[in-house]
Amino acid sequence: MIGCRCWRLISAVITGDTVSALAAKTATSTIPIVFITADDPVRLGLVASINWPGGNATGMIVITNLVAKQFELLLELVPHASVIGFLVHAHIPIAEPDTRNAYTAAQTLGRELVVVKARTESDFEPAFTTLLQSQVGALAVSSVALFNTRPEQLVALAGRHALPAIWPLREFAAVGGLMSYGANNTDTYRQVGVYVGQILAGAKPADLPVVQSAKFELVINLKTARVLGLTVPLTLQVAADEVIE
Repeated sequence: MIGCRCWRLISAVITGDTVSALAAKTATSTIPIVFITADDPVRLGLVASINWPGGNATGMIVITNLVAKQFELLLELVPHASVIGFLVHAHIPIAEPDTRNAYTAAQTLGRELVVVKARTESDFEPAFTTLLQSQVGALAVSSVALFNTRPEQLVALAGRHALPAIWPLREFAAVGGLMSYGANNTDTYRQVGVYVGQILAGAKPADLPVVQSAKFELVINLKTARVLGLTVPLTLQVAADEVIE
């Protein structure tokens, strides 16, 4: 749902991502809204506070800024990568803090960081060209709708250029991405369903605190690792929530 710019009306409860929740919030102050966002819902104006939303909206914050952990995992597979690439979506609020954290993480690991930005799908090819020209040895990709809704295209680009990459969602590893580390979508949707059920049973969004994603998953695609000539340490395989053969 993070990657879906849409909303759904389920028995008089609206569910959706940040964009759709903001639109719904503007359109109604009475119909309950259950949102999923990677941003600060208080800053966005969706709720008055995290613990006491105070209006007709509540939902879930999906933690997407996991770049430090993603870099560590990626370097277990490509320890000799001296330059790491980071693909971000240009001109959205979370791009700046994500980029700052990426620079801090790269510095801590003693690596150089190359940040490339994409605003639309047409920017993907030029972004990978820049990564190659910068001699990037490994890539991490931020979790935003522009990328999360196009896993096949981005994974194909990484594969074409034989660039080891860690992705933000399991869906990328499932279509051939090397590895992914991010929030578990099943757990996210489950929480949304719990809140929808409680609201339909009479609970008020104003009284339901906004919750944070608490379950993260590491997925490794061994077939892709072999194609890239990489050996996945047994310790990493054991730590993975799923290993795709």
